[in-house]
Amino acid sequence: MILNIESDLNRFRNIVRGQVRKDLKRYMSSGEMIGKQGDKLVRIPLPEISVPRLRYGKNESGGVGQGEGEEGDTVAGAGTEAGDQPGEHTLEAEMTLDELAEILAAELELPRIEPRGKKQVSSVRDRYTGIARVGPQALRHMKRTWKESLRRELSGGGYDPGRPTFVPRREDFRYRSWTSRTEPQSAAAVIYVMDVSGSMGKEQKEIVRLEAFWIDTWLRANYKHLETRFIIHDASAREVDRDTFFRTRESGGTLISSAYRAVDELITAEYPPEEWNLYVFQFSDGDNWSSADTAQCMSMLRERLVPRVNLFCYGQVESEYGSGQYIGDLETSFKDDPTVVLSRIPDRTAIMQSIREFLGRGK
Repeated sequence: MILNIESDLNRFRNIVRGQVRKDLKRYMSSGEMIGKQGDKLVRIPLPEISVPRLRYGKNESGGVGQGEGEEGDTVAGAGTEAGDQPGEHTLEAEMTLDELAEILAAELELPRIEPRGKKQVSSVRDRYTGIARVGPQALRHMKRTWKESLRRELSGGGYDPGRPTFVPRREDFRYRSWTSRTEPQSAAAVIYVMDVSGSMGKEQKEIVRLEAFWIDTWLRANYKHLETRFIIHDASAREVDRDTFFRTRESGGTLISSAYRAVDELITAEYPPEEWNLYVFQFSDGDNWSSADTAQCMSMLRERLVPRVNLFCYGQVESEYGSGQYIGDLETSFKDDPTVVLSRIPDRTAIMQSIREFLGRGK
């Protein structure tokens, strides 16, 4: 019975994984998963399953529905009160963030990241390295159990080659055993930067929120210790928490250099580049206050930020109010620099391609 349940569970997990892979682009462009995530699990909404209903054909000989009354008359008991009949249901299944990252890597063909920083944290990992006589049924080693049963039958003279039937006893059971080992893990910090001036609307922020979820999912699969920081700016910049980052909207102008100064100060104070793997993801609609400030931004990137990070990624989210000029300035200044990655994100359907562009270099 236990083996049948485990087999059914594994089959169901494979179905879920297949469904997520099939609809990955849809999941990436919607917020269905993000609101239902925990520390290590995410709930996957699967296609709606309709409960079967009986359908009655015409019955000319009387029966149910044949009686007094005219078409349009109110049926006794009908009204607006809550009913007690089942309706349609949406099935949800849990998946670990590591499993989700594996699917993301397979579909987008993402290479594993090679950490560069020396900052190390320790994590405890269980490895199945041996066989024990006791253990939970879920870890029963079937092949070794049958071998032990066969060995006992042979040594006791009870084995009949003409009728090779034998049943494992309790003393034959063998289980996988594990040892816990402390392993060093590289540490990483992700700094998200977003323009929150009036030209960045609700839809633009939602695109950034969706993209940040998938970026975090992939980076957490590569770094067991990951810190995230959030900086917003219009004409001035400040660090905020995650919720404020995605909800704040200002009405002032845009000075991108203020955000770069905030990033520079944060890295200098808390994330020495020789110890940390550093990632900066900037999102904007491409507006900046002046060409003079843009020139200052290029200088700060070249001299202060790009040399100290694994990747500097700029995503330009299309807005009807934004000029879109800034990505062109970056292309001109950093067209041959592999550390700087640029992506145009016209709408939600472009999120998958943007993730591929940002994370496809394995840095």
